Amino acid sequence: MSSQHPIPSYLHPTETGPWGVYLEQIDRVTPYLGNLSRWVETLKRPKRILVVDVPIERDDGTIAHFEGYRVQHNTSRGPGKGGVRFHQDVTLSEVMALSAWMTIKNSAVNVPYGGAKGGIRVDPKTLSRGELMRMTRRYTSEIGIIIGPDKDIPAPDVNTNEQTMAWMMDTYSMNEGRTSTGVVTGKPISLGGSLGRREATGRGVFVVGCEAAKKRGMNIEGAKVAVQGFGNVGGIAGRLFAEAGAKVVAVQDHGGTIFHSNGLDVPKLLDHVARHGSVAGFEGIEATMATEDFWKVDCDIMIPAALEQQITVRNADQIRAKIILEGANGPTTPEADDILRDKGVLVVPDVIANAGGVTVSYFEWVQDFSSYFWTEEEINQRLTRIMTEAFSSVWQVSEEKNTSLRTAAFVIACTRVLQAREVRGLYP
Repeated sequence: MSSQHPIPSYLHPTETGPWGVYLEQIDRVTPYLGNLSRWVETLKRPKRILVVDVPIERDDGTIAHFEGYRVQHNTSRGPGKGGVRFHQDVTLSEVMALSAWMTIKNSAVNVPYGGAKGGIRVDPKTLSRGELMRMTRRYTSEIGIIIGPDKDIPAPDVNTNEQTMAWMMDTYSMNEGRTSTGVVTGKPISLGGSLGRREATGRGVFVVGCEAAKKRGMNIEGAKVAVQGFGNVGGIAGRLFAEAGAKVVAVQDHGGTIFHSNGLDVPKLLDHVARHGSVAGFEGIEATMATEDFWKVDCDIMIPAALEQQITVRNADQIRAKIILEGANGPTTPEADDILRDKGVLVVPDVIANAGGVTVSYFEWVQDFSSYFWTEEEINQRLTRIMTEAFSSVWQVSEEKNTSLRTAAFVIACTRVLQAREVRGLYP
C-alpha cells in the first residue's frame, strides 16, 4: 500500500489500521468514477485533523491527561458530521477512517453533510460521572475552534450518549455566550433533541434488512438472526426483527455469547442488559458459546453491531448467514468481503445499513434551526423513505455494474462528493 498511497508521517507506514481499509475501498471504486477519478486523491486525505490534550482533575486531586481527536475528512457537500467515541483503543487511524466513512455514508443517503469524527483514548468505565463530565467539557472546549452548527456537528458514538451531548452543547454554548442547540445532535428531547433519534440507527438496520430480504426472497417471519453488540444499534435492530416475527438466536457482547435455538426473549434480554451492562448472566438461554463460535451460528441474518474489523479472513469462511447487515462501522475487511461474496453472502454495507442515525441527526439539526419539531411518526416515515430509496439506488447500481453493494454505495457516494468538489473548484 505504501507504494500506491503516500502514507502521512503521523501514521505507521506498515500498520495503517482502519485508514488502510478505507484506502483499499477507495481503490476498488476508482475504476468506476470515470473523469471524476482525477479528483480521487481528495478522498484519500482528511481536510483537517486536530489532536488535543485533555487534562482533568480527578476526584482524588490528581491530574490525568487524555488524548483527543477531531477529524474533518471532507466538507465539499456541507458541514462535517460524525460521532464522538470514548474508548481506550481509539487511534488517529481509526478516527480518520470513521470520518471518511461518514463522508461516504452521508453522501450515499444524500444528506447534505460532509464526514467528520471524534474520539478520546479513555476507558470511560474508569471515570466517575464528575470526571466524565469534566473530560467531556474540556474536550469540547479544545475542539471548539473547529466545531459549530454550520461547521461540524458531533453526535453520540461508542460509549457516549444523550448526556454527553448535553454537556458538549452546554460547554460550546457557554463559550459562545449564546445557546446553540444545533452544535450537536443526539441530545435529550428537553434540549432540542429529536423524537426517534435514539432508535434511528437500529431502525435503519431493520429497514434495509427487510429490503435486502425481499431481494433474496427471504421471509422475515421465522428468519434466524444473530447479533453482535446489543446496545443502541444491535439491541434496537434485534427488537424490531423479533417484533416482525424473526428469531434472535444468538447475541454477543463484551460480556459473552448466548444462544437459544428457538429464539431469545428479546424484551427481557434488553431489560437485563440495561440493568447489568451486558448479556452475561441472562437466564433465558439454551447455551453459552465461545467468542469465536458466534461466527459459526446457523442463521439467516447476521448483524455485526459492535466495532470495526470483526469479520476477517480468519472467520469469514465460517459464516453461515445469507445476509450480513453492518450495524457497526467498518466491521468487515476487504479480504473478508471477497470471501463472503464468493460464498454468495449478501453484505449490506455500513454506509447504507447504519445510516439511519445520521439521517435522523439531520432531521434534528433541521428542527433545531427552525425551532419546529416533528412527531415520531413523521420522523420514522421520513427515515423509512430515505433508507428505502437509498438501498434501492445502491441495489440498482450493483446490478448495472455487477459489483458488491459496498462498491455500488461507494460509486454513488464518491460521485456525489467529487462532483461537488469539481464544480466548486480549488481555492485559491
